[in-house]
Amino acid sequence: EPKNYDEFAMFFDKVCEDYHHGGGKVHTTNWSLSGVEGLPEDGQLDLQKIGLTDELSMRVRVGRNLTAFPLPGLMTKADRINFENTMLKAFDVLKANPDYGGNVFSMTPTADWKEVTGQDENPNLITPEKYQELVDAHVMFKDMAADPYLASAGIASDWPCGRGCYQSSDGGFIIWFGEEDQLRIMCMAKGFVLNSVFDRLENALKAVEAIEGIEFATSGKYGYVTSCPSNLGTGMRASVHVKVPNLTSDGTDTKAKAAAKPLGLSVRGTGGEHTPIGADGTIDLSPSNRLFITEAEIITKLYNGIKLLLEKEKAAGAPAPAAAAEAEA
Repeated sequence: EPKNYDEFAMFFDKVCEDYHHGGGKVHTTNWSLSGVEGLPEDGQLDLQKIGLTDELSMRVRVGRNLTAFPLPGLMTKADRINFENTMLKAFDVLKANPDYGGNVFSMTPTADWKEVTGQDENPNLITPEKYQELVDAHVMFKDMAADPYLASAGIASDWPCGRGCYQSSDGGFIIWFGEEDQLRIMCMAKGFVLNSVFDRLENALKAVEAIEGIEFATSGKYGYVTSCPSNLGTGMRASVHVKVPNLTSDGTDTKAKAAAKPLGLSVRGTGGEHTPIGADGTIDLSPSNRLFITEAEIITKLYNGIKLLLEKEKAAGAPAPAAAAEAEA
């Protein structure tokens, strides 16, 4: 349950301090970019300033859980469906807001929905074909039951009950429900200015938590509570898809990971964790830290990390000294 991180601090403190290098710190939440080290003078995290000329896929997401329900690993089928039903009220508020609009896509079978809610039909149920269409478009998450880690933790239990997503009318704001955390809330866009997705997500989170019955679970020491201790704190992952053909010239992300790690950055495939990089050398790049770092620091770290990684990418494409000497001769 969300409160367990504090109740069993004797155990969790040792795990979290070791993984996150806490040193006795207490997590603080701060979305304000004002005064953040490494922030450009104008406050705009514009990737064109560091030489990028093609728009990038930008995404910022957070994991959130509600105080009213156990974490996903402990939820029953009834919990999952009641959680979905609770969220429908929030989604109705978003759909009525012209800034969001949108639709809800549910995978909960009608028989299970009726068993738990007493309602004859799930009003948002989609077909298997629609589900696959949403997965292929990177709007919906993949079959959790196929993931042995999520299955062993109980997080994938009762699939597909209580699973689905909300998507805004413009497609740029998505809320997954029933995944590793009860909610994965994300904003995405193609462009150059990281502030655009960062600011929209902050405003969207305020809009969601302002809805009656929605209270995000937090810990006094660890900030926002997540199923996996690695995501505690901000629960945030800010990422871009960036091309690094020189660092991926061997067809793998090995060199890119080696270059990114000292910068505090993580490299994934373009489809997420455990997926391949793009054929053109495109990787998914994000800051590694989640806890004992603010939201504003994460997005700024991403901006400066891209700049430093591109410098390494350029160096990787330079001719070796011997080859350069031969060329001069």
